[in-house]
Amino acid sequence: MTSLALILGDQLNKNISSLKHVNKNEDIVLMCEVLSEATYVKHHKKKIAFILSAMRHFSAELEKSGYNVEYISLDDKKNTNSFESEVQRIAKKYKCKQVIITHPGEYRVFHNLELLKDKDFNIKWIEDDRFLCSRIEFNNWIKDKKTPRMENFYRYMRLKHNILISNNKPVGGKWNYDKDNRKPANNETISPKPKIFKPDSITNNVLDLVEEKFPDHFGELKPFELAVTQKQALAALNHFINERLMKFGDFQDAMLKNEPYMYHSLLSFYLNIGLLLPHEVVTKVQKAYESEQIPINAAEGFIRQILGWREYIRGIYWYKMPNYSAKNYFEAKKDLPEFYWTGDTKLNCLSQCIKETKQNAYAHHIQRLMVLGNFSLLTGLNPIQVSEWYLIVYADAFEWVELPNVIGMILFADGGFLASKPYASSGAYINKMSNYCKSCHYKIKEKTGGQACPFNYLYWNFLDKHRDKLSKNQRLAMVYSTLNKMDPDKLSTIRVNAKSFIDSV
Repeated sequence: MTSLALILGDQLNKNISSLKHVNKNEDIVLMCEVLSEATYVKHHKKKIAFILSAMRHFSAELEKSGYNVEYISLDDKKNTNSFESEVQRIAKKYKCKQVIITHPGEYRVFHNLELLKDKDFNIKWIEDDRFLCSRIEFNNWIKDKKTPRMENFYRYMRLKHNILISNNKPVGGKWNYDKDNRKPANNETISPKPKIFKPDSITNNVLDLVEEKFPDHFGELKPFELAVTQKQALAALNHFINERLMKFGDFQDAMLKNEPYMYHSLLSFYLNIGLLLPHEVVTKVQKAYESEQIPINAAEGFIRQILGWREYIRGIYWYKMPNYSAKNYFEAKKDLPEFYWTGDTKLNCLSQCIKETKQNAYAHHIQRLMVLGNFSLLTGLNPIQVSEWYLIVYADAFEWVELPNVIGMILFADGGFLASKPYASSGAYINKMSNYCKSCHYKIKEKTGGQACPFNYLYWNFLDKHRDKLSKNQRLAMVYSTLNKMDPDKLSTIRVNAKSFIDSV
């Protein structure tokens, strides 16, 4: 019996579970570039090119390894442009009685394929075992938790996988070195550049295709310098460990003008499509610490992102879907400002982050959370529009990782299920962690008025507006104590300034 194994664009690893059920002598491996995936939202040009190039390179590797690959390119005249119709077409072509699929990362894709009914074949779903915590295991962990915080999950994962653990206790005596990871940047902390890769003929063909097919999509296509093979992704990992990880812990929250990468790894690109596996990344970083190549705060801080946050976010996504995307705790309704697409705003921090996003299809987590996300929260932007924007503009964004981060972390739209408090701040935080404010139109030290940093009055206005929902939050007790003592005239001015600014955008 001939089977058809469908490999999706974020499953580009020879160890993917579906391939373990493939007989090279009989079965067919299907990979297809479909228009529906590139256009259900108008993804960043560089994101589309990255995934398509990586898919084509992976297909070539599979063929070299002896697999029978049916690869459908975007410009193939027979391409029906959806996963469902291509599975039906190719299964019929080879008279396949079974279609093997590793469980998709996104609910939307799973739902569409699950609806695929065909009398000539059945679908065999295989769990995606690339993750270090299965969906079933996560559900068992979370089911009795009133407040399922990431920190507790992270400790559970450390112990289970014996990562930075000695005698069932954390190496160094602490589970979390986050307090050591908040050093502000200055011009002397400019980091070594991440490893870049020159496009080959396959990538150049993809770049031409994307420019032709998606000219009105967001973002700059060139320069294109991302890894598109497992070999290149491993080289990027090794380069990060050897050249950048040493200071990642110290400066992971720092931001500098015209320095979009700082000491961040950029490995989320490769983890999220399968070119790297989380276990191999975590293991290599732990070995670097054990050989005294990097300090504990760098090792722990980075491992927490992979073993803790990434696995936790994926678990939350599948635990809460399909209704999680509709959460809107603060009833935020304002449309996304046009400058989120252009970067044309007098707020230098936003301008920097948006223009770098447009160029690189990337921003690091503090830029996403405490600049772009903070502004979205304070101005009451519609969560559906904000979530779609994050999904569009970042090359490492798939819904399973993007949606919980936006709905739960950035916008607190789930009312505190994921985060214990909203990640709101005034301009003081941005000023402390960056040099953006030094060249901004607005004055960071001004609290109200036309020259004041809008984050300053937007922050207090947000807290004032949502007293009924936030004032009893223990983590905000000191903040509300300050707000309650605020001079009524000052608070009135804050409200007027905030309304005027929000109306203007």
